[in-house]
Amino acid sequence: MDKRRFHHDLLSIAVPVTLQCLLQSSFGIADQIMVGQLGSVSIAAIGFAGKFSGLCSTVINAVVTAASIMLSQYVGKKDKEGEYKAFSLSLVSALSVASLFFLVSILFPSFIMGLYSSDLAAINVASSYLRIVSLSFIPIAFMLMASASLRCRDKAKLPMYATFFSVVLNTVLNYVFIFIFHKGAEGAAWATVISQLVAFVIVMVLGGKTLPVKVGKGKGGDYGKAFLKILLPIMVCEFLWSLGENGYGGVYGHIGTDSAAAMVLSYPIQNIMIGTLTGVSQAAGIMVGKMLGNKNYDDALWSSKRLVVYGLLGSGIISLLIMLTRPFYLSIYNVEESVRSIGSMILMVYAFIAPVKVGNMILAGGILRSGGRTDITGAIDILGTWGIGVPLALISSSLFHLPIHLVYLMLSLEEVVRLIVGFVVFKKGKWMKSL
Repeated sequence: MDKRRFHHDLLSIAVPVTLQCLLQSSFGIADQIMVGQLGSVSIAAIGFAGKFSGLCSTVINAVVTAASIMLSQYVGKKDKEGEYKAFSLSLVSALSVASLFFLVSILFPSFIMGLYSSDLAAINVASSYLRIVSLSFIPIAFMLMASASLRCRDKAKLPMYATFFSVVLNTVLNYVFIFIFHKGAEGAAWATVISQLVAFVIVMVLGGKTLPVKVGKGKGGDYGKAFLKILLPIMVCEFLWSLGENGYGGVYGHIGTDSAAAMVLSYPIQNIMIGTLTGVSQAAGIMVGKMLGNKNYDDALWSSKRLVVYGLLGSGIISLLIMLTRPFYLSIYNVEESVRSIGSMILMVYAFIAPVKVGNMILAGGILRSGGRTDITGAIDILGTWGIGVPLALISSSLFHLPIHLVYLMLSLEEVVRLIVGFVVFKKGKWMKSL
């Protein structure tokens, strides 16, 4: 493997994707910092609504992941018809998911938010926020699919620029709606919707003509079967994983509004960590997928090992920064001192476990999936979340009544198990397949 070529490919994909993910995560950061000036109830409410919105994003991202696997291999093979079919099937699937979540959020917001908390004030704020922010689900589905296609064809900069512009707009609109028009959490929701719509328009106007939307004339059924074989395990896995994450949100909410608010304060930092290393994870899937498509198995193995090492080193450095800067970060929010204290302990736990989370992102979320063996990675994720994480969360909170930071530590042990199993699967090499 040419090391210079490897680093060039890594930087050309990872840097734009990382910047886009960081910018995308800043939507939540801007919302939470500005709404954070309104008190703990509004912070917790946006966190509850964000959990359900995240469930939608997770399922859409499952479709995008399946699309990326197929697109990267077809691009590597220079199979235009396969590229067209994969994109078309993925786009229809992503839009269907987004439409379903939109309808549920519009029709039953109070019922959904009631699953996360028994605090009526928080439920009312969260319901209003969710109803508005759901208007962005369909544009986000378009945006994510377009971004996946552009990245696989080495055009990752356009989505990054669109996201940058929308983040600036989101920040300005947040200030206007929250502090000038005094719209509170609803203002933050409208800022998010408008900004996401602008990002979608920019990508479609500037990059829409380059998207592979032609209808191929080959055996569409064969492509559909290949797509479903990859998609279904990812979708089931990601849905169950996100459902588990929503279950964790319910556990936090029922521990108490202050504890839930403190956990929500940690989300922007978690998103920054994940966003910073997501570029490496997605670059891993695309780069290794192209090598597998060309049957360059030795290069795929060498690159995979190097990518895991880079991810672990990067996450270790960021964890250290989180430990050192958490008091300054928490001082930004207008919340009670008790909430800040709980938030500080949660961030310490997160900094400790974050390298393991990132290792799972790169290994299972990027490398192992690149060969299309999504059934293996799906089984690992489901085992971790529902076999270990959810039971530990319920036992530690309901039976032993541990404080939220220790509950978070206990449920995070599932990440350790997943990483160990992932390394075992990686060593066996059965994941290296060409579609």
